[in-house]
Amino acid sequence: MKEPNAMSFHVKYKPEDFMPANEEEKQSQVIMRESVGFWQDGFRRLRKNKVAMVSLFVIIVIMIFSFIVPAFYPYDYKTQIKGSENLHPMQYSEKEIERMDAGEKVFPHVLGTDKMGRDYAIRVMMGSRISLLVGLIATAIIFVIGSLIGSISAFFGGWVDLIIMRIVDIIYTIPDFLLIVLLSFALKDPLAKLAQLPGFGWMQIVGSNLISIFIVFALLYWVGMARMVRSQILTLKENDYVMAAKALGAKDGRIIKKHLLTNCIGTLIVTTTLQIPSSIFTESYLSFLGMGVAVPLPSLGSLASDAINGMITFPYLLFAPCLLISLIILSFNLFGDGLRDAFDPKLKN
Repeated sequence: MKEPNAMSFHVKYKPEDFMPANEEEKQSQVIMRESVGFWQDGFRRLRKNKVAMVSLFVIIVIMIFSFIVPAFYPYDYKTQIKGSENLHPMQYSEKEIERMDAGEKVFPHVLGTDKMGRDYAIRVMMGSRISLLVGLIATAIIFVIGSLIGSISAFFGGWVDLIIMRIVDIIYTIPDFLLIVLLSFALKDPLAKLAQLPGFGWMQIVGSNLISIFIVFALLYWVGMARMVRSQILTLKENDYVMAAKALGAKDGRIIKKHLLTNCIGTLIVTTTLQIPSSIFTESYLSFLGMGVAVPLPSLGSLASDAINGMITFPYLLFAPCLLISLIILSFNLFGDGLRDAFDPKLKN
């Protein structure tokens, strides 16, 4: 006698169960969200970060203030207005009052003037422009050199990686400020001679000190970027698509450029964004010490340095550049943190 199966099921199917599903039934089965790419997902997360978006708005406002407003401003950053020395904000000189009494329209000095009679608002605008340009150019130099050396070190490995990493360790021990001072004195005469040649007149405007700063960035500040790129590529180069590219005969340069650096571009953008405020701060304190842009070009650091002597009598001259430096550095740092939270895969829910 056979024992009954305790786990026996009887399923009855009807012919209607095998009919094709209609559109309503198909839509009811769609439970997955819309497919989005890496960049779409990152920017979606970024838009939800209110602090990062406010920081981006502040950066855009500062960019407009620095690059667009000076084109419409009636005063020039290097023009000295006689009789208008050390004016307070929104104050007019005697000559300007006479012109106004005669029916002429005179634009006010929004932030006053400095001891040489130059409108201070336009100098602050130009100073923020110079500081931003120096920070962006220096960061671009760091990005190119650091990503190139870091990718070469990680991709080839072995003795190449060993030598490059020992060079990085040595560079970390070099005091950057001392090297800037030495380069400023060593390059002063050669750069002055070079500036006299056709096509190099721009060097007289920029000044040897600022060129020395760029050289120091190229020599020293790329090491952090190189280490970050190296750590990323050490992981990526073991993937199957890199092996496949090698098997197909792709050159090493193409693999680094198309397959490795492309796949860590999100991390590169975040690191580069966080490097910008560091570069701006370095330029500002060097300009504060008198080793930045050449006169009459202003920088936020040089404006703050000039305002120190009259801090008690004319405190507003120090307030404006210090406030802008703080806003620029804080905004870029907060925006960089937002980018890191948005594009770091480890932080995804």
